[in-house]
Amino acid sequence: MAENWKKTALIVIGMQAQREHDALGRDVEFFKRHLYRSEKGGSAIKGSEGAELVEGFEILEGDYKLVKTRMSAFFNTHLHSVLLASEIDSLVIVGIQTPNCIRQTVYDAVALDYPSVSVIVDATAAKTTEIHAGKK
Repeated sequence: MAENWKKTALIVIGMQAQREHDALGRDVEFFKRHLYRSEKGGSAIKGSEGAELVEGFEILEGDYKLVKTRMSAFFNTHLHSVLLASEIDSLVIVGIQTPNCIRQTVYDAVALDYPSVSVIVDATAAKTTEIHAGKK
């Protein structure tokens, strides 16, 4: 069993206060760009307080930190190539925003033919329990 864990990646989604974006908002969804066209810029510009990891969460040596700008951790990132290079074939996904970021990452992982994709429900969350349960 321990041998199988060497081919498994734990993907933790959304552990920043907010999603990180470039200072000009060029990587922001079109419908949110107006929020980045002010002198203040967006609230999650790289290096800002909003882009920092939530309190109590830290990246350890050997971990791979990925900055995503859309819901899926695979969209326009190097995640798939990093996992392939590491010979990862099983994914365990946890984090926040079950109906958005977690769901889209799972859909993309399945579309990329990962043979095993698991979500630990007790280690995921959404804004409300109703949203998390898919009732809203």
